[in-house]
Amino acid sequence: MARIKDIALQNVPVILLVVVFLAFAIVDPRFLSGDTITLILRQSAYVGILAVGMTLVLMTAGIDLAVGSLLYLTAVVVGQIVHTVAMPIFVVPLLAIGIGAVFGAFNGFAVSVLKIIPFIVTLAMLTAFRGLGYGVSDSREVNYPDAVTALGAQNVLGIPLPIVIFALVVLLAHATVTRTPFGRQLLATGEDKAAAARAGVRVGRVQFFVYTISGALVGLASFVAVIQQFSGTVTPAAGKGIEFDAIAAAVLGGTSLFGGRGSVFPGTVVGTLLIQLVNTGLGFVRVDLYLTQMVQAGIILLAVFIDSVRTGRLEKLRRTVITSGRADSSDSDSSPDSGSGPGLAVHIPAPSR
Repeated sequence: MARIKDIALQNVPVILLVVVFLAFAIVDPRFLSGDTITLILRQSAYVGILAVGMTLVLMTAGIDLAVGSLLYLTAVVVGQIVHTVAMPIFVVPLLAIGIGAVFGAFNGFAVSVLKIIPFIVTLAMLTAFRGLGYGVSDSREVNYPDAVTALGAQNVLGIPLPIVIFALVVLLAHATVTRTPFGRQLLATGEDKAAAARAGVRVGRVQFFVYTISGALVGLASFVAVIQQFSGTVTPAAGKGIEFDAIAAAVLGGTSLFGGRGSVFPGTVVGTLLIQLVNTGLGFVRVDLYLTQMVQAGIILLAVFIDSVRTGRLEKLRRTVITSGRADSSDSDSSPDSGSGPGLAVHIPAPSR
């Protein structure tokens, strides 16, 4: 029974995704149509890209509250440049990525070099970036050329471009976390910065680069939002509150708010789809807008609760493994056939993350 509970706890996002999808499908059979599923995937794209960057930051026990404001600022700056300088269409997303990376690097510098708490840095930038965006745009709407917004309707091998971009981001981030030394350093930094530093991890550099990467992904998300969600028009309210969806998606997917644990795929992807599924489903059943916001707040609370329960279970498992290991060691030392002296070091494997 305990094993079943652990499996269920580790797969709560997938279970919730299936349950919520079936519930909305029962209420409104139109929810099962291919067009609805494609719509959910398309609208998940830019939030999902933000959530991937947030996942990487959370892995280091950091947080980035400024992603919504930076998304708005980047969209405004790129929009102004596009109207001023003639450039090929493919340069527009690259420009957005570059601008986002520059502002993300500023956050990384404040966290890694100035040693300011990430919460304080990004909370301040939440206001500063939006204020800068208001200044650049004079608090007016910024419109993109039709040639740019038309990209939102483009397909690649029959798949909408925003979904393709999101899939590529997930693929690259998942490979980075699971297949590269940098991915292991992210988790080690979040687990214990002091221990990671003693093991040779350059913690400051890891923090700097993770916020820079997050900023670059915010820039890419701003481009996807412009061609998909904003329909080419960036209003002063663009991106407000989206940081909470990104955090909720990451945490619902299994990334710990305390660092050291996380999953881009399937974790963050499932969390993102779950949030968008709820938003779309509530629209289908014509739930009041204010109630929708309350449900979104409930999702965030649920994400934090699940993370807390996961963390508690993990610590309990760790204590059980350590206690069992000590008992085995004691039995081995007392056994006449063991051949082990009292000075033998016993390796106790840490529970899988």
